This record gives sequence, C-alpha cells and structure tokens, in this order.
Amino acid sequence: MNIKDVSFERERPDVCGDAHPKALLRAIQEDGDYLLKIANQHIVSADQFSREGMRQLFRLAAKYEANPRRFSTPLQGKILISAFYEPSTRTRLSFESAWHRLGGDIMSITDRSTTGIAKGECLADVAEMFNNYGDCVVLRDNNEDSLHEMMDCLRIPIINAGNGVDEHPTQALADMYAIFKWRPDLVTDSKDKQKIRIGIIGVPNKMRTVRSFLKCLVQFSDAVSEVVIIHDEAVADSLFGNNQREQLERAGINVSTSNDLDKTLPSLDVVYINAISWEGDSFNTYGKAFHLTAASPLKSDAIILHPLARGEELSTDLDHTHHNWYFSQARGAVFLRMALLTCMVQRAERVIDVV
Repeated sequence: MNIKDVSFERERPDVCGDAHPKALLRAIQEDGDYLLKIANQHIVSADQFSREGMRQLFRLAAKYEANPRRFSTPLQGKILISAFYEPSTRTRLSFESAWHRLGGDIMSITDRSTTGIAKGECLADVAEMFNNYGDCVVLRDNNEDSLHEMMDCLRIPIINAGNGVDEHPTQALADMYAIFKWRPDLVTDSKDKQKIRIGIIGVPNKMRTVRSFLKCLVQFSDAVSEVVIIHDEAVADSLFGNNQREQLERAGINVSTSNDLDKTLPSLDVVYINAISWEGDSFNTYGKAFHLTAASPLKSDAIILHPLARGEELSTDLDHTHHNWYFSQARGAVFLRMALLTCMVQRAERVIDVV
C-alpha cells in the first residue's frame, strides 16, 4: 500500500450523534450559583443532583464542547488521583482526558496489587495519603463500601466512578447530556414539549449505570411519558430494588416491563441498552437473548444509548446509522466531567462568566 493513499481524515457519517451543543446552550439559562456550591463536595449518588443543578452542569459542559480551545487552564496547578481498582477503559480515560484538557496533572493507579492495600493497608490510611498528594480523587472499586470508607477520612473531594452494583452517577449525567443534545427542548420548562418513551434493556437492580440513569430521569419527569424495562424472564422477580420503581412512579413517570424486544422497539424514542453488571470480582451478562442490529424495528428517529463496553447485544452495523448516539454519548462524557471537575476543585468562577 502506498502511504500517500492513507488518510486519517476519514469521512464521518451524517448521524444525529454529531449534533452541535450550541442548541443546548441556547435552551438553558445562564450559569448559576449551583456550580459554585459543588466545590469540595463528594459525588456519590445521582440523588445528589437537582434538576436545576444538572441543567447548569449541562450548560457548562456544552460551553466546553462548543469551544474547547478556549478553556485549557482552569485546573492548572491541580492534581487528580485516578484510582481504578476495577477494569475500565472509557471511564478512566474520560476522567483523565477531562482533567488534562483543563490543564491539570494526574497520578493514576490501575492495579490494586501495586499499592499498599495489597500489603493489608486499610483504606482509611490510603485516604490520609491521598489528602497530601492530590486535590481530587476519582475511585472505581468493585467493593461498594470502599467509597464510603475512604470518604470518612478524605479532606479532598472524591467521585464515585462505579462502586460494585451500586451507582455510577457521572455516567448517568453523561447519558442525560446526550439525550438533551439530541432534543434540547426536553431540558426546558416548556409545557408544550413532546414527551419521550424510553426503553431500557437491562436490570436496574443489578446495573449501576441503569440505577443512576433512572435517578436522573426522576428530575426530568416532565420530559418522559414512560420507561419500559425490557428483560429476560429469568430476572423478572429481581428487576427493581431500593424503591427504584416507586421513585419513578412518584415523579409521575409510567413504568412498564416487557419480554418482547421487537414488539416494543417501534414505540421507543430512546433505547438504552446494557448487558454487563460487575458483581464481586467478576461480571455477569444479562439479556443474552436481546440484540440490536440495523435490521431491528426501530422508530425512524429513535436513538440508541449504551454505556459501553459492548458485546453481541449491540451490532456494529448500527455504527454508521443515525440511531447511533452511543459514540457521541462517550464523547460528551469528557465535557460533562470537565464541567463537574472544574466545580469540585473551586475553579468554576474562572469559567462561568466566559461566553
């Protein structure tokens, strides 16, 4: 092959997932005091975020995405401790990319066996060391309790980047950010907007991404007419836990379940699919019978979201269709995390007045 024939400037498919964030900027009011209030807070659960709080974060994320070169130094002089004790590609690199793009420095831990924990060091002592070494911690651990053990001794903010089957709040924020870029009218208070029907292929009680996503949907119940959980019969008795369904219904969102994917797809505006749940030191796969392909009976304007990594449940033949919003979802997560991290380390005042 002649090297001159190889180009990295490949044509991008004309898909909705490449929508520009400026429409979202226009749909949300100016940045507010909420962004300043996030300073030094631990981010543990999606329950912490109010409707207006999320909207302001989405606006700052859209501002970053619309003009990334304008914001390169807000975190200069700040150090992130990136501690991922469970396998991760997108989440870890997304956080680290976000921090780097804002001018900060990073210390990264990707293997528990290389730390003092392997020698029996307690997490409280690790937290004390983190206090001296960095300005913010991002933690992923398959042990649900690790986050809370560290919080008791931390004097710097920590972000839950996935703890066991519990929650993954920043993934849920990224999911919502993707939806509102697709339909900016949904983030407004307008009474005239057309509500959407969301199908979730997954198990809320087993999947931290789904659990956090549902918590975020509660704050925007005026945008959602119904959530349909599509699942295998085998998990029918364990779909929900901790009042998950009740929380949605109290907010006014109808909740239904289905075992028939193809019958349900034609009426869905958003299809959120996940298959993997980290449980203990390994993972389980749910919904093996469900597969999305280019031949699936999707609504013509429906979008597909997936937290990734994917398996056979999501075919690559959808990648070059307008249904593909999962790559945009992953890209947008960087800017959403940029917004959150800026606020957490008391640098929001450097960016909220920039137009």
